[in-house]
Amino acid sequence: MWGEGKRMLKVNRLSAGYSVAPVLHEISLELNRGEMRGVLGANNSGKSTLLKVIGGLVRPRDGEILLNGTGISELPPEERVNRGIVLVPERRRLFESMTVNENLLIGSYGLRGRGNRKRNLERSYDLFPVLKQRRRQIAGTLSGGEQQMLAITRGLMAEPEVLLLDEPSIGLSPLLIQSIYDTFELMHRQGIAILLAEQNAYISMETCSYIYILSYGEIALQGESKALIGDDRVEAIYLGKT
Repeated sequence: MWGEGKRMLKVNRLSAGYSVAPVLHEISLELNRGEMRGVLGANNSGKSTLLKVIGGLVRPRDGEILLNGTGISELPPEERVNRGIVLVPERRRLFESMTVNENLLIGSYGLRGRGNRKRNLERSYDLFPVLKQRRRQIAGTLSGGEQQMLAITRGLMAEPEVLLLDEPSIGLSPLLIQSIYDTFELMHRQGIAILLAEQNAYISMETCSYIYILSYGEIALQGESKALIGDDRVEAIYLGKT
């Protein structure tokens, strides 16, 4: 199954930014095997930057990132993929002039995905059968929902232990969002640890076991999702009243 192994992601007092502008301030979080946690917050709260730092696209200024107890803060993105951390970026970032099948095969070029390419391709098509119907179609001509399915399965082709999902519901209908979130639940039951950055607080709290809420690059509130549903502080943070 996807997600075999006993990895654990831990972030300690992580700070990061772009050029001279700080974005994240001493963020600490953790994620265990088979667990799904959410990072919520309004626009410009630092959610995407956090996932980019964990994925290796942005270098941290301070703090550390551990995978199964081993520091990975200095590793390049491709080496993090080889060790099991895969980022599905915001706005999908597909190879739009290539076919669905070609996009999926590109996802398997890391060391982890090469040996099981055929098996994982079949699993991807089983997960989203519509992609199998569209496998020869150019990715840029797919609907927004189909492109999101493709971005997710391209990430799975790399055999992640930790899957980082950045705003997977953006631009999708409520019905399609629910369908995609159902697949996330299947993935984490199969052992993949999922860290999910979202603006959509409702569905994230309904799906994730634990929530971190960012405000101005800091964790303003965190806890078990069941305890945070209906908490007035969540709305206050989103509206900038903290």
